[in-house]
Amino acid sequence: MTVLLLPGQGGQRERMAAGLYDVQEEFTRTMNEFFGSLGAAGDRLAAQWLHRAPHPGLDEAQVAQPLLLGVGYALGRAVAATSGPPRLLLGHSVGELAAACLAGVFRHSDVGQLASVRTQVLGDDGRGGMLAVAAAPDDLPVALGPVAVAAVNGPRQTVLAGPLDALERVRDLLTTAGRTVLRLRSEHAFHTPAMKATARRFAVEVAALRPAPARAVVVSGRTARPLREREAVDAAFWADQLALPVRYWPALESLLDTWGTDPGLLLLDAAPDRSLGAPARRHPAVRSGASRVLPLLAPVRETGGPADADAFARAMAAVEA
Repeated sequence: MTVLLLPGQGGQRERMAAGLYDVQEEFTRTMNEFFGSLGAAGDRLAAQWLHRAPHPGLDEAQVAQPLLLGVGYALGRAVAATSGPPRLLLGHSVGELAAACLAGVFRHSDVGQLASVRTQVLGDDGRGGMLAVAAAPDDLPVALGPVAVAAVNGPRQTVLAGPLDALERVRDLLTTAGRTVLRLRSEHAFHTPAMKATARRFAVEVAALRPAPARAVVVSGRTARPLREREAVDAAFWADQLALPVRYWPALESLLDTWGTDPGLLLLDAAPDRSLGAPARRHPAVRSGASRVLPLLAPVRETGGPADADAFARAMAAVEA
C-alpha cells in the first residue's frame, strides 16, 4: 500500500516542488486552480513560492501555511493521477489539512478558501518560534516556563515552541546540557496553548465549509490513529489542531505497526528535507525491508528544478512496480 506523508510549518523550502510545475500536468492544473481561487493574493503567493533562496519571507506563516497546503494537495493529486490515490495519508500540522482535502473532508472547490481563512485567522497572538531538539520529551527539563512541547517527530526528535525570549533561554539551557538544537522556520508558537484564540477563530471558518467524512484513511497526527467520522465532520477538531501538540511519531509508528509488514508499505515523503520519512527508517518494518521510504521530491539543494521531476518519476515507477 502507498502512504503519502505531507509536511507542515517548518518543512517549507524555497521553490518546493516547483520543478513539477509546467511538467506534471495534474500538479500544474491543481496549482493554477489553487492560486486562481485566491484572486490577487494568489498571484502574490505564486511569486513567493517561486522566489529563489534565501527567502526569509517564506518563514511567515501567512506565506508558508497556504503554500504547504496548496503544494501538498497538488502533490497528492499528481500521485493519484499517475498511479492511483494513496491508500493512506499522514500529514504533519497543516499537512494534515492537505491530507483531509485529498480524502474528501473538504471539497476540491474549497481548498483555496481553507488556505485563505487559515491565513486570515493568524494574528499577533501566538507569536514566537519553534526549536527542534534531539531528545525524547521525557529527557527534557520539567520546568520550561511558557515553552511547551509542540511536536514529537521521532523517537528522539521533539519540537518546542513558545515566546522568543523564553525560547532563547531554553535553547541556551539545552545547548549547555549538550543537546543538539535547531531553530525551525516559524514565527509562531504553533501547537501550544498560545494558539488557542487563533484556533477559536479558525473553528468558525471551518464550520462554514461543512467538512464531510473522509473517503480514504487519514492517520491523524493529533490522535495517532485513523481519523474517525465524528472527528472529520467536527470543525473544532481541525481548529484545535493549531493549539495541540503534533504526535507525528506515534502516528507513524502506529501506521507501521498496523500495516508495515502485512501487506507492507511504500511511504512517499513529500517533504523537501526528507524529514518525514527519516524516523520511519528506524522502525523494524522498514529495517526488515517489508516497507520502504521513497522521496517524492529532489533534496533541498535541488528542489525547484528538473531534479523534482526525476524524483517524482522514480517514486511513481516504484508505486507501479
